Amino acid sequence: MKLTYKRYFLFHLLTVAIIFFSSFVVFGQRKDIPVRPNPPALVNDFAGLLTSQEQSQLEYKLVAFNDTTSTQIAVVVVKSLNDYDIGDMATRIMETWGIGQKGKNNGILILVKTKTKEEKGKIFITTGYGVESFVTDALSSRIVDKEILPSFKEGQYYQGLDKATSVLMSLVKGQFSVDQYMKSGKRRSNFPIGAIVIIVILIAVFFGKNSSNRNGHYSSGGGSLPFWLLMGSMMGGNRSGGFGDFSSGGGDFGSDSGGGFGGFGGGSGGGGGAGGEW
Repeated sequence: MKLTYKRYFLFHLLTVAIIFFSSFVVFGQRKDIPVRPNPPALVNDFAGLLTSQEQSQLEYKLVAFNDTTSTQIAVVVVKSLNDYDIGDMATRIMETWGIGQKGKNNGILILVKTKTKEEKGKIFITTGYGVESFVTDALSSRIVDKEILPSFKEGQYYQGLDKATSVLMSLVKGQFSVDQYMKSGKRRSNFPIGAIVIIVILIAVFFGKNSSNRNGHYSSGGGSLPFWLLMGSMMGGNRSGGFGDFSSGGGDFGSDSGGGFGGFGGGSGGGGGAGGEW
């Protein structure tokens, strides 16, 4: 009887210990993830990367877009990843905060880890299930490489985030297609065809002159290159095969804004995305 009582006591003691340590581990993990802001905000700079004015401008822009389209684009800046991979932390923030509308999972998160003397800065874009069909990993990588990193490398952090969010807004609104953006800015050829054509023409004219002079039939007009030929050769050089700069295509949503951000709805994502470092 005593043995049974001891076993019963030890069993319950072990159960309590397991629950306690499990709660401790969960608490420790949650502590590593930035706490969801209260009151809620779409721009959350925990590292002081942006000025207060820049935060306000970007927040106003994203709130207005949320009110207009119901798609939530959130920006989170942290000092440390607390030993997490940046993609893992982005997914955890997406899930824990519930970025996106309930039932739509249409949230997009741009996570930034600031640069220090010891570590490079990192950036990652992850999406909810509701938008990952068109905001693909390849598209996210393109936005990071084209819009964010060039500005970040110059210390222009707000400009990089402003450009990236404008592109995402324009894609959501259908102002241009993913295919158009992916092809934008690509050069058809870096080979200096125009310069080679001009050199060939000059050589031909030079030898033509010498030949005419030797035969006594030199014409004063023989050395002038036709205007259309020069223009054609110059236009044969490097050309941009894209559709222009999409980074400013987000539009002005200020007039549509209905006030402050109402809060996250409970989005979830598949853990995909893309990023880079500077």
